[in-house]
Amino acid sequence: MSARSPHDARPRERLLSHSASVLTTAELLGIILRTGLPGCDAVQLGQRLLDHCQGIQGLLTADAHTLRSIPGVGAAKCCEILAIAELHRRVNLEAMKDKVLLNRPELVKNYCIAYLGPLAIEHCLALYLDTQFQLLSTEEVAKGTLNQASVYPREIAKAAIRHHAAAIILAHNHPSGLCIPSQSDLRLTQHLKQALALIDVQLVDHLIITRQQAYSMAEHKQI
Repeated sequence: MSARSPHDARPRERLLSHSASVLTTAELLGIILRTGLPGCDAVQLGQRLLDHCQGIQGLLTADAHTLRSIPGVGAAKCCEILAIAELHRRVNLEAMKDKVLLNRPELVKNYCIAYLGPLAIEHCLALYLDTQFQLLSTEEVAKGTLNQASVYPREIAKAAIRHHAAAIILAHNHPSGLCIPSQSDLRLTQHLKQALALIDVQLVDHLIITRQQAYSMAEHKQI
């Protein structure tokens, strides 16, 4: 049975008496985890998680398999951490709704990392833009292993017409962490560029996203 230490309650008392900002990251995690292990209270377990994942960023981008491999993290605690991570991702996306002008590479990269970085399987997004690079819509166009058979340029072109888009940015994640395009990615990019040119829509970029990085094919002159 999980151990509950008298020390576990102290962070909660300090949070209520003062604010969450006075607590360490390990103490905040201890409040979420609630219980620890024999000889290891919830705060100490929180610190173990941080050490194992090399900080809060690593913890919030860890997948279920990684979390379950950490001693003391069962199904319930794993779900709690994954739920917090997903809320964090959604907060970032919500904050970016006001930053709809995607006219600089860093804005695009940050948006796509927040959207795709934490995902455990491949997702492909199309960002539809107007002539001023205002974001009109973000739509998922594929899920799973990305190739020309799973991404349909005709459907992307139809959506571009529906949104009255002048330009498109394609982005997909590599859950493996390898932040470079494959030959399949490069072939797909050229195929989509040619298809969009027929309706006078520009393919601005194709981004490869990992948990903390973004690779721009446009920057590497691969568009």
